[in-house]
Amino acid sequence: MNRKASVSRKTKETQIEVDFDLDGSGTVDVSTGIPFFDHMLTAFSVHGFFDLKISAVGDLDVDFHHTVEDVGLVLGQALVKALENSKPIVRFGDSCVPMDEALSRVTIDLSNRPYLVYNFPDNLKAGGRFGIHLAKEFFQAFSVKGALNLHINSDYGVNEHHVLESIFKALGRSLHMASRENRSLDGDLSSKGVL
Repeated sequence: MNRKASVSRKTKETQIEVDFDLDGSGTVDVSTGIPFFDHMLTAFSVHGFFDLKISAVGDLDVDFHHTVEDVGLVLGQALVKALENSKPIVRFGDSCVPMDEALSRVTIDLSNRPYLVYNFPDNLKAGGRFGIHLAKEFFQAFSVKGALNLHINSDYGVNEHHVLESIFKALGRSLHMASRENRSLDGDLSSKGVL
């Protein structure tokens, strides 16, 4: 089954191209112009076993916001498109990942009901221009366009880099789990009969 998608988006602020393979091996080629964001997307893909190629050009001289949000929008669209070729899926995924002093849990429901819950420690020490609040814009856009219920709970941590890395790794692992095909089902895993 071919669970791959290519999606692009061009606006006056950004130009984004994404190739996404749900059944890859963790091969990554990401260039957003924001090195730390590239690092996080790489962690997401490697730990989710996704093949991911992203080329993003944005108005970084204005702010990182437009690029980060638009990458989330396009990646979410690619997820939905890739899942169109799926048999019934497991639907739910949950992963808890440590990163030194930080611990984060990400729980996903591929329910076609977008919602984001985002909790993180209030004592974080900022690590750079890409921070915990900017990351929320990515997660919000990804959950809306990816039609997933996304709960992110970072229980504790002090170093912002460590907290974010544990979140992105847990996101990859939980999405991998949720998107696996469920061979024991003939239809969607829903009491309604459809997601």
